[in-house]
Amino acid sequence: MKTILSIDGGGIKGIIPGMVLAELEDRLRKKTGNNNAYIAQYFDFFAGTSTGGILTCLLLCPSKEDPTKPRFSARDALNLYVENGPKIFESKGFKKVFADIGWVTERYDAEFLEKILLDYFEDVKLSDLIKPCIITAYNIELRKAHIFRQKVAKERGDSRDFYVRDVCRATSAAPTYFSVAEIHSIAGVRYPLLDGGIFATNPSLSAFVEIKKEPDDLFPNDIHILSLGTGVSKQSYDSDELRDTKALFVVPALLDMMMSASTETSHFYMKQIFSFLGIPDHYIRLEPQNLQSVQEKLDAADPKNIQKLMALADRMISQRSNVIDVIVDNLIKLKGPKVVDNVKS
Repeated sequence: MKTILSIDGGGIKGIIPGMVLAELEDRLRKKTGNNNAYIAQYFDFFAGTSTGGILTCLLLCPSKEDPTKPRFSARDALNLYVENGPKIFESKGFKKVFADIGWVTERYDAEFLEKILLDYFEDVKLSDLIKPCIITAYNIELRKAHIFRQKVAKERGDSRDFYVRDVCRATSAAPTYFSVAEIHSIAGVRYPLLDGGIFATNPSLSAFVEIKKEPDDLFPNDIHILSLGTGVSKQSYDSDELRDTKALFVVPALLDMMMSASTETSHFYMKQIFSFLGIPDHYIRLEPQNLQSVQEKLDAADPKNIQKLMALADRMISQRSNVIDVIVDNLIKLKGPKVVDNVKS
């Protein structure tokens, strides 16, 4: 296990890492001359939170024809957001009115999101995913982090296995946006879960800790992590305004600050760890450094803002093109010009 892909949470801003993934896959195909190359073939381990968890599951979902190969391309994964984002974050009638004045606990029904997840994943299970991965969530009754682990699902069977559609529903159950996800393991055990962004919006640190549980034949110098973010927020909050605002209206602002702090903390520690190990270039993070050109709320999914997010991601890709080329070259070097056909872990 050497190459790790980590994808942040961020709601509709998942379009940003989605665009990067599509570009990476396009360049891998061009440089290898293999039009059937997939992201899943070039990374050994994956980590995702919230929208990043959904992207991770899409990249690792097995093909119906050959369960050792991916069902979806990176561009297919991106299209889930572009085509369905406005409907996922659509609030109607009295629910919208009551949400606007703070009388309901969540803004959106999860019905359409659940339908989309069912359409994409059907009855695929966590254990079926074609590479080891972790997807984060938070158990509100046990008051502890819940990490879905593909490897554990394979090893321990139904008691630790879940339908992927339920994993995605749980990791993306952002407080105030969607209700708590009450899901069940294949064995029927109930889990009340919230968005993993509560503790790991940027799951790269969680991924690093997870892979270090493996046998000691993996040395730190062998680890390469690509961390994809959903943008650095520059939005500030006025203390007087927050103090004078009713509590129900303050919650989204607090959630935003909490998730940003989690992201920044994980990134800081990862930079420090890899610098201490003497391999700072083995940890690379890609994300826009300014979101001023877009609406940065998790649910800002109107078609106009989706186009703005795509333009922002495209601009970042252009600005970091040399870095992306280095990433692609390193992946090809580490995995060889022609990856093996069988990508099953």
